[in-house]
Amino acid sequence: MKRKILPLLLFSGLSLSVCAQQKQTTSNDVTTPLHLLQPDYPTPYGAPTNAQIKTVLDRVFHYLDSNTPAAIVNKKTGEIIQGMPFPDSNIIVKPGQFRLTSYEWGVTYAAMLNASLATGDEKYANYTKERLQFLAKMTAGFRKNLDAFPTTTNPLKQVLTPKALDDGGAVCAAMIKALPLCKDQDLRPLINRYIEFISKEEFRLKDGTLARNRPLKNTIWLDDMFMGIPALAQMGKLTGNKAYTDDAVKQFLQFSKRMFNPQLNVYMHGWVESMEEHPEFHWARANGWALLATEELLDVLPLNHPQRANILAILKKHIKGLTSYQSGTGFWHQLLDRTDSYLETSATAIYSYGISHAINQGWIDAKTYGPAAILAWNAVATKVNAQGQVEGTCVGTGMAFDPAFYYHRPINPFAAHGYGPTIMAGSELIQMLKKHAFGINDSASQLLEK
Repeated sequence: MKRKILPLLLFSGLSLSVCAQQKQTTSNDVTTPLHLLQPDYPTPYGAPTNAQIKTVLDRVFHYLDSNTPAAIVNKKTGEIIQGMPFPDSNIIVKPGQFRLTSYEWGVTYAAMLNASLATGDEKYANYTKERLQFLAKMTAGFRKNLDAFPTTTNPLKQVLTPKALDDGGAVCAAMIKALPLCKDQDLRPLINRYIEFISKEEFRLKDGTLARNRPLKNTIWLDDMFMGIPALAQMGKLTGNKAYTDDAVKQFLQFSKRMFNPQLNVYMHGWVESMEEHPEFHWARANGWALLATEELLDVLPLNHPQRANILAILKKHIKGLTSYQSGTGFWHQLLDRTDSYLETSATAIYSYGISHAINQGWIDAKTYGPAAILAWNAVATKVNAQGQVEGTCVGTGMAFDPAFYYHRPINPFAAHGYGPTIMAGSELIQMLKKHAFGINDSASQLLEK
């Protein structure tokens, strides 16, 4: 029986193949408008609706809201603690899946504010308000714990005693943006502590450029454009103190002078003072941090500032360079100019936001760059799973001077770097689509002219 079935199956498959070939051959350039055949796009193509974008944002929101509790508990019993029973070495922040004080969560807090602005849904902004006010309320108690139990793990230690730009820059910028919301708890003491560290305590090169002594002495990380510049710029706007604004501008210019490649129009990841030659690895997410820092600076920089035109010109070049490396899937590669490196989600989300925001601010042309931002968002949306987790994000990454390091960094849905950028990207795209109509024109995603 088996021997009879096999030829039958083979014959059946052959018949189907022949039929398919006959069907294809009946369609030709005379009988069928072949240019209208639907391509097999690897990611959705064309502008999504604002409702479709918000559905994705809501999925991410509900996942994060459920997995980042703002409460303190007894670590032995798991009991939620009310009040301020400090000092007590058993009191910790209720464990979630992400840290409320990390720089990645500074991005997320700011992103949630943007989401409320774009959608009119207050739940996003309330997420930020509740958690930042929780941190402000708990700081005094955990300071008592730090004084009483200096060797015990303290979940707010990086808030109380920042040791690196990662500990405070992004959270500081988000707190300044959230000040109008957070009137029940005073965020200014935390903001002032962060700014004091960035301005006076963080290591700098002799010319004042923010730097680190790792992995080598006198090293500049491109990431630190974002870890320092937005907080300084926001503080300048908040206080009217020109010194903060001037420092933010100086950081941008000195980072860009060393690290921006004017031939490729993208940034290198690392620069080491003692090196005669600087190996250029164009890591995607670090270029994203640079893009965000530039736009955050321009958002608050006075229109008559003498360096504004120069900063804007570099931003335009950077966006031009980045879009030249976008893949046909809508994603960008882990190393921008190395197409055999993997496609990475967090950088793609940042670029979608950055391009959309630049369009919304009138810095670049919607007709030229809008389709790239849309394609990038469509790619990112495919990485938001049913739970609301963002997949395909590279984990935290140091700096290296060989390609293998970047090629083989793991990806993980618990890499916190993917969440804020995804929310930012969707929110800003909603704003762009409110201002500009995009659709399919002659088979391609285009700005629809009036």
